[in-house]
Amino acid sequence: MNQTIDIINILIPFLYIITFGIYSYDFTSGGKRFENSKRIFLFITLFVHIIYLILRTIEFDHPPITNVFEIFTVLAFSISFSYFVLELLTDIRGTGPFIIILSIMFQILSSIFIEDLLEVREVLRSNLLGSHVFSALLGYSGITISAVYGFLYLTLYKEIKLNKFGLIFNRLPSLEVLERLSFYSAVIGFVLLTIAIIIGIIWLPRAFPNFSYLDPKLIGTFLVWILYGIGIISKITGRWRGKKLIILAIIGFLLAIFSTMVTNFLSRSFHSFY
Repeated sequence: MNQTIDIINILIPFLYIITFGIYSYDFTSGGKRFENSKRIFLFITLFVHIIYLILRTIEFDHPPITNVFEIFTVLAFSISFSYFVLELLTDIRGTGPFIIILSIMFQILSSIFIEDLLEVREVLRSNLLGSHVFSALLGYSGITISAVYGFLYLTLYKEIKLNKFGLIFNRLPSLEVLERLSFYSAVIGFVLLTIAIIIGIIWLPRAFPNFSYLDPKLIGTFLVWILYGIGIISKITGRWRGKKLIILAIIGFLLAIFSTMVTNFLSRSFHSFY
């Protein structure tokens, strides 16, 4: 099985690159030649990727979360999977290149540097922890996609203000659609992050009886969760919309990045397993 895992590990980046190429061709050409087939290619890529993650979990007897490069491959899957769900919900297929490129970067790094780890800390063999981390990464992927659509919104907004009507204006959806995509992505991220928090609340006391709620990662996660919760409620109630909501999504994304950096590089946390 180990050889099969290695082969799939090499194959996955090429599948993402092919899928990205098809989405990019459709975006730049403005045609609808691959309108349906590009979604099929994305589905095949995700299917192969999830098989890889399952095989790796079975072969090494732990969820693929034991080092940064295992997390990178899960993150690559999470980003494209979140986009795939969003595309199914909205049937808007023209923004794929801006999302899939992120999966390519994470997966290439993972495929090059990932290792076969047989000896890991016992806490990392917990399937409940695996579910917690996987849900959290899916949640942060939704937040990332929301921020990407936010940046596209601001880019198109600037193009319109400057009366520039080039490729970006012709190919991107309208401002209203980009705002809706950013909002839907934020909702997906918020729901999955909520699931990750609930699983964490169940798992933490079992794994770390003396853990502290003042842990930097916990504080950062709750701040991001509260920020997006405020934004979603404000959007639903009609109090916030447009550029204000987009800026909030981008701030939430930057806060999530800052929280991750603090946890992994600047402070000690029980979330730092490796």
